[in-house]
Amino acid sequence: MNTDRHPTAARVLVVDDEPDILELLELALLRMGLQVERAANVREALQQLDSKPYDLCLTDMRLSDGEGIEVVRHIVTRNMQVPVAVITAHGNMENAISALKAGAFDYLSKPVALGQLRALIKAALKLPQPSVAVREGVRTLLGRSPAMEKVRDMIERVARSQAPVHISGESGSGKELAARLIVEKSARRDQPFVAVNCGAIPETLMESEFFGYRKGAFTGADKDRAGFFHVANGGTLFLDEIADLPLSMQVKLLRVIQEKKVRKVGATQEEDIDVRIISATHHPLAERVQQGKFRQDLYYRLNVITLLMPPLRDMRDDIPEIAKQMLARLRGEAVVEFAPAALQALRQHDFPGNVRELENIIERALALCSNNIITPADLQLVPADADEMPGKSAVAGKYPLADYLDGVERAAIVEALQQTGFNRTAAAKVLGVTFRALRYRMERLGITDKEG
Repeated sequence: MNTDRHPTAARVLVVDDEPDILELLELALLRMGLQVERAANVREALQQLDSKPYDLCLTDMRLSDGEGIEVVRHIVTRNMQVPVAVITAHGNMENAISALKAGAFDYLSKPVALGQLRALIKAALKLPQPSVAVREGVRTLLGRSPAMEKVRDMIERVARSQAPVHISGESGSGKELAARLIVEKSARRDQPFVAVNCGAIPETLMESEFFGYRKGAFTGADKDRAGFFHVANGGTLFLDEIADLPLSMQVKLLRVIQEKKVRKVGATQEEDIDVRIISATHHPLAERVQQGKFRQDLYYRLNVITLLMPPLRDMRDDIPEIAKQMLARLRGEAVVEFAPAALQALRQHDFPGNVRELENIIERALALCSNNIITPADLQLVPADADEMPGKSAVAGKYPLADYLDGVERAAIVEALQQTGFNRTAAAKVLGVTFRALRYRMERLGITDKEG
């Protein structure tokens, strides 16, 4: 295959059975400095793919002798390392999703918008080769269990696509880290990565936060403001806790994903957006759909590729090594080690908070240990049946972890508000957060200015 990725040297195969569309696509690609070759049907496309190397393939979905998805499968099954994009009829997302599931890099809808075509070409021709190294300073997934090796393999494969990815798994299992690794190994690695906690944004602010607004769109809108989609344009938008999105916002998000366009609040025109969506939640989305709490059509579009993060208790043989690597990172220059009994205690623990809980346990043990040795007592582990034990440890009250942390956060905010006479600006400074972040947290936790 041609390894020169410069656009002036790149060769593109365009497959379509309509001569007018072939000519229009060829003209647009030639103006971008690309070499273009044509195929009028599936048979010709497969012959040309087998006879010479290409840097990109664009194929219509409906062809005179078959479906464009046959071209996709031919490239994928033969491991040709050629990004392939499909062109679908306007509004036919089912075909687009089928192609993405089969391994297509991306899709375009008819009539093809030149801006979207250029964005697709740019992303496709910058695709890194498989097993690209993660840059120094980027944390990686730990563990060598079969479950974690499967995750790594999936990350390698989905990184070479633009398809939406949904990451599921328990709280603390590393969903955001997996999302960042997908991006790090993709063509978007040098573009923005915007992480959004959908559960932390008040419903009344969601539309303006996601899509931005025009000056004068509502009271207080004294200037234009970009939304999350605009900030992430060209890169990746990571929607964490997607299950917490209200149904009204799910409808708007669905349209943006389908049309690849965003309209700011107060604007009359839509803007093209080139954003890859990666979503995550610890809730089973399929169950939310059955309960009527999550739209089935949005679930269908987000869940094109599924990545399941394993819980730590399913990787018990990896726990000692993961703990040692975490300790090496957290201890800095200090010489601190685990006692063998401490490692055994960690291996037997169930870790309801997964990797995040393990990290918290090690941080606490570092502060408590003496003689540079972490013992089982320093870990302060709580048995799974602690609630049934007389004189149970106070740490047992810290689970579920999310409820405990919400309680700590609530108490800190109320205390800061009381200290500042309920002046939110001053309270935000005391807490070391922005005014907007404080407002989000107060609404999420149900804190009022008169609380005390």
